[in-house]
Amino acid sequence: MLVLTRRKGQSIIIGDNIEITIVDIQGEQIRLGIEAPKNVSIHRKEIFLEIQQENIRAAEVKAISFKYLWKGNGN
Repeated sequence: MLVLTRRKGQSIIIGDNIEITIVDIQGEQIRLGIEAPKNVSIHRKEIFLEIQQENIRAAEVKAISFKYLWKGNGN
């Protein structure tokens, strides 16, 4: 992990097109501004982990045989 010290108004650059700026500092909280291309997803970590878990649950859904869904299938 890279640890940097920044002050209010200072930024860091990630890659060629993501900029993170320290917008405000109040006590133990900071406000970050993030500039990134629209195709880059940005989530708080706890939300990102929830999305991953939901995707895993969705992938575990068992396939349903369509022959039982159709009425009048000749059986």
